[in-house]
Amino acid sequence: MKPSPTGAEVRRRASPRGFTLIEVLAALVIVALGMLGVIQAVTQTARNGTYLREKTIAHWVAMNVITEQRLQSGPPQASEASDEVELAGQRWRWTLKVTQTSVDSMRRMDVEVRPSDKPDGDPLAIVTGFYGTAIGPPGSTAPLVWTGGQDDGGGSEDEGGGNDGGNGGGTGSGSNQGGSGDAPKSPIKRPRPDPDEDGE
Repeated sequence: MKPSPTGAEVRRRASPRGFTLIEVLAALVIVALGMLGVIQAVTQTARNGTYLREKTIAHWVAMNVITEQRLQSGPPQASEASDEVELAGQRWRWTLKVTQTSVDSMRRMDVEVRPSDKPDGDPLAIVTGFYGTAIGPPGSTAPLVWTGGQDDGGGSEDEGGGNDGGNGGGTGSGSNQGGSGDAPKSPIKRPRPDPDEDGE
């Protein structure tokens, strides 16, 4: 006969087997790596959101500067200017550069905007706009004349020269308001009559 087991042996056989220290450390490493990836993803998302917000506000600042220049009574001078403005609880530094285009009546406006605490040469938004008298001042409905790129002197049909020599007599002012006394012809073509109506 086999001897009956003692109480200590019975307790050892009945107790469940637990995790070892190696297994616990491996599980902690896996959980730490997973949490690190989640934290990095959340941080990158927050940075992207902040960048897009600042870029949108900087674009608004640049559009405001261009709109202010367009609403002025006269064309902006070909020069460079800069100033600071506050928007959405933050200070912004804008730089406006006005240049003359190949058309005499138009100016090009380039606006760079950055946070006031950022160094120069690192704009957050760059917006380009144009100012031209050929576009017309606000509230104006009068026809406008382009002054750039046209020849002076007794010229073409659309200029002061006229096309029959007798009624021209103009000075070729560079506009389409010629010296002839005839009214300008309308460029709108009238629709052809319906053949069924002619038959009736």
